[in-house]
Amino acid sequence: MTVPNLQDGIEKAGSAVRLLWKAGAAPWTPEVVDPEYAGWRVEQRAWHEGVAISNLSHHMYDMVIEGPDATTLLAAVSANNYEKFAVGQAKQIVPVTARGFIVTDGILAREAEQRYTLSGVPASQHWVQYHGEKGGYDVSFVTDPSTAFRRGGGDPGLFRYQVQGPLAQQLVESVFGGPLPPTRFFHWTPVTLGGRTFRALRHGMAGQAGYEFIGDWADGAYVLDALLAAGEPLGAVRVGALAYTTASVESGWIPSPIPAVYTGDELADYRRWLPLYGIEGQRPLHGSFYSDDIDDYYVTPYELGYGRLINFDHDFIGRDALLKARDNVRWSKVTLVLNDDDVRRVLGDDPGFVLSYSRHRIETASGLAGNTYHLASLDPYRAVIALSLVAPEYAAPGTEVSVVWGQHPGPGTAADADLGFPRIRATVQPAPYNEHARTRYRRDDA
Repeated sequence: MTVPNLQDGIEKAGSAVRLLWKAGAAPWTPEVVDPEYAGWRVEQRAWHEGVAISNLSHHMYDMVIEGPDATTLLAAVSANNYEKFAVGQAKQIVPVTARGFIVTDGILAREAEQRYTLSGVPASQHWVQYHGEKGGYDVSFVTDPSTAFRRGGGDPGLFRYQVQGPLAQQLVESVFGGPLPPTRFFHWTPVTLGGRTFRALRHGMAGQAGYEFIGDWADGAYVLDALLAAGEPLGAVRVGALAYTTASVESGWIPSPIPAVYTGDELADYRRWLPLYGIEGQRPLHGSFYSDDIDDYYVTPYELGYGRLINFDHDFIGRDALLKARDNVRWSKVTLVLNDDDVRRVLGDDPGFVLSYSRHRIETASGLAGNTYHLASLDPYRAVIALSLVAPEYAAPGTEVSVVWGQHPGPGTAADADLGFPRIRATVQPAPYNEHARTRYRRDDA
């Protein structure tokens, strides 16, 4: 039986937009992890005021890339600097198409000179694997899907527990009997607990101090129990799936931008290699922002704020296009703080937990100004805020805009049709919205 591929799906649907458009699609939250433990408000406040413990073991794909050509392959398909990429360091990978648009990002960890693990949604993993196989590189790939997509069930290969917040250091010192060795942001140090060895990655969800502890799944229950026990006297709070999804809104990370792989004859073979029932064929488009042209959803790494990660000292796919994109940035990443009165008017007096990955139109009196990418309630700020991209002329803090709240029906209705959707006033603020994340989070990232 022939497995349908992405190109088949696009041709059958009539276009990439027709394939992907699913008005009103439910917002994604991590599978398996409980939605709430102490309540989303308490859990959000924990990483601001105390200490939060999150289980990140289930919702990411992991792909191990290993072999004599591993670094050569990665350098050929991404814009990152591999000369300054140490063993024991992690980076956001920046793969782009020949036109300079991002495929999507992921977290790439260098475990040895020629061994890496790429984690996240699998679009960037697909890109690396395709070029590795088609290019004849001497490299192997071993993939561990997220829990919801692991065929036949079973456990993850790795545990990931994140400890975050002002009291995170106290919790860590309690667990390990003292402070861990000084570790730079997005670097890790090996640690041992109860005879079990794993890694402590210096990281955080929203700019606060913290670590991710990563190791073999067989050791996960022991490590989690130790973290929870040490956290109890500190009032540690477990973070559920709802609250966890909101951390990126304030830390300024746009999750899963649409992979720019649906157009271009040069990518036709890649689309035939990709399965239809994968991230590229199933991640929905929805919201009040609509276009018949899938290219209108593509973005460059500069527009996502990844310029600091781009290195032109090597040849890679999309290099020439990125050089041009550097001086032709169409969008600026900002945070929108939605007007409280308008939120209650549109969503009700007590809107509760609000979460949306819809591309809502952002407008001014002059027309379309941009669109939202990730919108959520954030109790520590007593506000609903939206991580968004807007045209540079509207990016100054304090600029007043409106968010169009609704779901465009999709193909067959004009993109700019007046559908009577309500408007929610909003004020532009910087991204990241969290001051610590904005000013100090990545100070020593390289």
